[in-house]
Amino acid sequence: MTRLFDLSPPLSARLAVWPGDVPFSRTVTSLPDGMTFSSITTTLHLGSHADAPLHLVPGAAAIDEVPLETWIGPCQVVEARVAPRGRVRLEDLAEPPSAPRLLLKTGTFRDRESFTGDFAGLDPSLAAELAARGVVLVGIDTPSVDPYEDDAFEAHRALVRAGIAWLEGLVLAHVPPGRYDLVALPLRIEGGDGSPVRAVLVAP
Repeated sequence: MTRLFDLSPPLSARLAVWPGDVPFSRTVTSLPDGMTFSSITTTLHLGSHADAPLHLVPGAAAIDEVPLETWIGPCQVVEARVAPRGRVRLEDLAEPPSAPRLLLKTGTFRDRESFTGDFAGLDPSLAAELAARGVVLVGIDTPSVDPYEDDAFEAHRALVRAGIAWLEGLVLAHVPPGRYDLVALPLRIEGGDGSPVRAVLVAP
């Protein structure tokens, strides 16, 4: 039997967003005949989500322009030994990268309903090192690939330069390190700077 790991938190008004961003809200309409339909208002950078290069670099690719195959395929989950507010370097990884998609367990952002700035991010140098090893996507279990204090978003920009896509806000605490297949498709939002994803790992 195939084993699936859901990496996406439930979307609700309780889910914390980046300070100043648009929180999730859902308006439900019920008709007399029993039909129900809803509308939502939210940031695109909610829960488990993908950033587009356009998010940081004007004129770069929007989320609907990133090739679909980027978000699907062989993946490796690795623990990263990093302190809160620190930056993950290659030497912090418990195992060397050996798959084209790499998901990093930092364990530095546990309460998704209460935003704190204590989470870790990526060292900008990691982007070029991963690209040299054939990595096309990196994901992290924090709200951002940069630490909260980095207003320059150095890791974001380094990933764009390296041609690596990235996922943020993944739920990885329940996932053992190892090899999987990843499915984490963004919505096809024309010109979008990002998108929520339903991220799933398929165990071999």
